[in-house]
Amino acid sequence: MSSAAAFASDAAPDITKGYLGIGAALAIGLAALGGGLGQGRAAASALDGIARNPQASGKIFVPMIVALALIESLVIYGLLIAFNLAGKI
Repeated sequence: MSSAAAFASDAAPDITKGYLGIGAALAIGLAALGGGLGQGRAAASALDGIARNPQASGKIFVPMIVALALIESLVIYGLLIAFNLAGKI
């Protein structure tokens, strides 16, 4: 029979790691969902505007690309938060 010291932290599982995993999954999941919906609506609106007025395609295209880049940067920010939370597990 071995005589090892038993501590309270050894007996109970650390539940905060589970919460960090759920938080990381929610961070990237919601960021990807919101980014996908935002990019879809932005592209649909831009294409609708170009279809209605083809001469304005130059004025619509550049702001659309900038908006899509900003939306994508928010998704990447969610990915960084997920990596940060997953690193604490």
